[in-house]
Amino acid sequence: MSTSVRPHRSRPHRQDVLIGVVGLAGGLLLWAVGLHTQGGFFGAHWVALLPLTVTAALEPLRRTRPRTALALGTLALVADQFTTGSLATVLMYTDLVYAAVVYGSPAAARRIPVVTFLVTVAATVGFFAWLRVPEALLFGVVTGLVSFAPALTGVGVRNHREAARAARLRAEQTALLAEVDRTRAVTAERARMARELHDLVAGHLSAIAIHSTAALSIDDPATSRDALGVIRHNSVEGLAEMRRLIGLLRDSGEDDGPAVAPTLASLDALVARARSNAASSGLTVTLDDTRARSGPLPAPVELAAYRIVQESLTNALKHAAPGPVTVRLDRSDTGLTVEVNSVVGDRPGPRVPGSGAGLAGMAERVKLLGGTIGAGPADGGGIWRVRAELPVEEGTYA
Repeated sequence: MSTSVRPHRSRPHRQDVLIGVVGLAGGLLLWAVGLHTQGGFFGAHWVALLPLTVTAALEPLRRTRPRTALALGTLALVADQFTTGSLATVLMYTDLVYAAVVYGSPAAARRIPVVTFLVTVAATVGFFAWLRVPEALLFGVVTGLVSFAPALTGVGVRNHREAARAARLRAEQTALLAEVDRTRAVTAERARMARELHDLVAGHLSAIAIHSTAALSIDDPATSRDALGVIRHNSVEGLAEMRRLIGLLRDSGEDDGPAVAPTLASLDALVARARSNAASSGLTVTLDDTRARSGPLPAPVELAAYRIVQESLTNALKHAAPGPVTVRLDRSDTGLTVEVNSVVGDRPGPRVPGSGAGLAGMAERVKLLGGTIGAGPADGGGIWRVRAELPVEEGTYA
């Protein structure tokens, strides 16, 4: 649906005033040298200055009041035919027709070309029927040049401007959508980086915090020596993980090798490390992997499962009471089940407060794969269970 291109202005445009001044000056010059368009029905030559002045005065209204300017300009042109005539009046009238189409309402832009075409046809037929000579067709040509031609030109200019405006609007909308997509991509990438960073270092830092607190609170050289050993091991591992993450973010060929995402093949090492870190807290970590060795899992599923186990073991190290921590994996035809159980209850020794970011990260990972996850008390409230169902068909997730 087209809209009016008439600008909302209360004051005449400077260019329109200039057109009126130049037109009036040109008309006065033509009148001064005695150049007229016709003999005229009135003997006084100055009468031709009246339509000229009126038409020039209407030029400043060509944008702000195009319909009024065209109506009064038509009356002035008709009056000019009863004088000696001025070429400047005719030229300014053609500009008023053009401006009425370009700056007028959509309805006026549709009607003016039709009306001027009908006027041109009527003038051609009328003069030819009246004079009965071929030269009478020239009156129709002149009428078309004065009315229909500028209206047709205005239609072309208006359509071009509307097309350009529509193209600009589409470009702005495209740029806006691109910015929205970019923002979403940045947000998604930041969320992914936050999950990876949390999963990489949370377990190591939790172990460091717990064992350092134990070393400070228990005045036993053997306990302090064991705690320092665990702290050093987790510091080195955490630093290595951070280096791998930084290498991945840099995406540079200068690193020792590509940053490979962890898989379930390294789950035994993860469980062994968690068992070592949790030994002083009275936790025993075991792995029960009942998957059929029929083939590898999709890489996103392996990464998500590894991170879920990693985060669950970290939470157990922070919050679980002394007792068994069991990691179970099972694979069916439709999905992979990951389950981590730990004991709920009061635990002695130092504890590390949680922020909830780990559970949120696990939920985001599972949601991206189209799976389900639940975390909460089970078996009457004595067990804290994390259970995730991950689809293994690659067509079920992006």
